[in-house]
Amino acid sequence: MSLILIKKPALFILNIITFSCYIVASSIILGCFHPSSYCLFSSQIPALVCSEAFSAFLYNYCPVVVERFSPTPWCWGGRFQTLVSALLKSRPPVAYRNERIRTVDGGQILLDWVDNQDSAAYPESSTRPTVLIIPGLTGNSKQSYVLHAISQATRRGYRCLVFNNRGVAGEELLTPVTYCAANTSDLERVVQHVKGLYPQAPLLGYGVSMGGMLLLNYLGRKHAESGMVAGFTISVPWDAQKSSESMEEPLNLLLFNKYLTVGLRRAVTRQRKILEKVVDVDYVLRARTIREFDERFTTLLFGYKSCTEYYGDASPDRKLHNTAVPILCLNAADDPFSPQHAFPLTIVQSLPNVALLLTAHGGHIAFLQGLFPRGESYMERVFGQFVQAVFEHPNEINRACGIMEKRNS
Repeated sequence: MSLILIKKPALFILNIITFSCYIVASSIILGCFHPSSYCLFSSQIPALVCSEAFSAFLYNYCPVVVERFSPTPWCWGGRFQTLVSALLKSRPPVAYRNERIRTVDGGQILLDWVDNQDSAAYPESSTRPTVLIIPGLTGNSKQSYVLHAISQATRRGYRCLVFNNRGVAGEELLTPVTYCAANTSDLERVVQHVKGLYPQAPLLGYGVSMGGMLLLNYLGRKHAESGMVAGFTISVPWDAQKSSESMEEPLNLLLFNKYLTVGLRRAVTRQRKILEKVVDVDYVLRARTIREFDERFTTLLFGYKSCTEYYGDASPDRKLHNTAVPILCLNAADDPFSPQHAFPLTIVQSLPNVALLLTAHGGHIAFLQGLFPRGESYMERVFGQFVQAVFEHPNEINRACGIMEKRNS
């Protein structure tokens, strides 16, 4: 089914109604609708897992964490939240300034800046807070969730920067190296570049899905030398092995896994000439799942003995205890990409600087609200409030997370 969104209000509403009927019928046919687990008027206060001091800070400066989250009533379950978000979410206009930087191995990284030079709150560029956005598996600066995040940040006076992984923004690979969730060297290069340009400007990392994995792995490896004042993630897969198993369930395989694998294969095809120097491209292009792609491509490119070894290294739950900045992570219990049983609740409860915000519903990078969920959603509101809390109250959040005591010890 194709859905054409028309600017005329009557036709737009008709399209919404038609699409809603399709959602209802599909959910019944595919068995996605479970009345016992999803109520038409489901409305719950999200669970906040963190230390008492961190929770007190969030209650005070990020009140959305204690508001009831009421998902869009006609989006049944996480799968359809995810699909509807991808199909209907609006795309705020953003004008980027492009920059290419070189890597140690001779490769290139494409950065997209929104300088926000008209910022009334921070007119001095040298001290203007910066949000570094890291998109998901095949995402780039054009994704709707990136554009909405930029809208949230710039209206508060902040500068934004999108880190596009190698080869995903249309640029050619200069070396036979791409990216993966475990390799943080390119992110480290980007952070060094940003801090070199604006050493006095606080930097916050925002990672979405695989971008969240990359961010958390980076923060865990760099400890107090990350160059960031805080981190925020949405829909991060905490355990790559369990995420892979969830994505290989029949319905998730059909709706998501195969689609993402096609995107990965397409990226390899575009860069075939240089990648065939290090992998059997024809063999890679026969992969039908993300796991098969990782077995045939990612593990070989980054020197892992097996996909199991790669997934173990890519899983951010194992590195949380090494992080040294305040971190807020938003996940939904019905996320098909990040299964609930993989959430690191015990680990987070033992850490003073990490908070896990869990909604019963919301899917993957969705968290849709309202009857016509095209605009700002719950995840954008959480992001906007947390970013503002971090930048406007740095001493308080550091005290709440024990950062000052840790650095002075």
